[in-house]
Amino acid sequence: MKTVLKGIVPPMITPLNDLDTLDVEGLERLVEHILAGGVSGLFILGTTGEFSNISYRLRYELVERVCRQVKGRVPVLVGITDTSLVESINLTKKAAEEGAAAVVAAPPYYYAAGQPELIEYYQTLAGKLPLPLYLYNMPVHTKVMIEPKTVRKIAEHPNVIGLKDSSANAVYFRLVQYIMRDKPEFELFMGPEEITADAVLLGANGGVNGGANMFPKLYVDMYNAAAAKDFDKLKALQDKIMQISSSIYTVGKFGSSYLKGVKCALSLMGICNDYMPEPFNRFQDEERAKIRQSLEALNMGLTLK
Repeated sequence: MKTVLKGIVPPMITPLNDLDTLDVEGLERLVEHILAGGVSGLFILGTTGEFSNISYRLRYELVERVCRQVKGRVPVLVGITDTSLVESINLTKKAAEEGAAAVVAAPPYYYAAGQPELIEYYQTLAGKLPLPLYLYNMPVHTKVMIEPKTVRKIAEHPNVIGLKDSSANAVYFRLVQYIMRDKPEFELFMGPEEITADAVLLGANGGVNGGANMFPKLYVDMYNAAAAKDFDKLKALQDKIMQISSSIYTVGKFGSSYLKGVKCALSLMGICNDYMPEPFNRFQDEERAKIRQSLEALNMGLTLK
């Protein structure tokens, strides 16, 4: 990464036809759909990309296909989160070969690491990678928070360039902003779209927002309005984003409902398949009808399948 990244970097879903087969045509449509919205980058193999539920072979294929399709139009960020340091390094080597700009790693999951262990882990990882590294704070899935002082310590490594925070903890994010205030080159991105505008107003670099899979321009416009402090425009855009959050993400009863909603919506929009790898499954007729109603209520001029 030669320049500081700012704006919306969608965490792309992984379109699948079955458990171990990419929906290649859907993937190609999705990439072009997202890029047409004016996004600043593309993040693959994150939580929204279901990295933990797909094979290593499929991860490598996705990196290859996306990087070759994007062809440098925007930076591609590749998620390398794993319980194995070796596998994270191997995937980064593939990402570098294919022209990715940087990689993103949450703490290793299953065993919860202590803060001193996280510092050692990330500094070791960063020193072995051929690409710059973003930290990824995702405590709901990793069972550990990368504490602000830990972020500061890890960021002493020159190959660590930023943080994506998906904790939905605004106080945490503000503490990280404060503790990193003398390092403006260190990039801070907000995950939850419901509070991205607030973060940008206070100096964050941008958002890694799942809704930008469906409506990339909406989220880009939100970022631009927040960066320009155009509060009248921002209010209308934020209301639309909250409508998406409170309708599409709340169908179903489980933690996977957000992801099922995004994939179902993209299927109804005719962009890609909504297959989900086990242990999850796609929405059936009743839920699909609710997602269709939510999309129609957004009044975004969609033609649904």
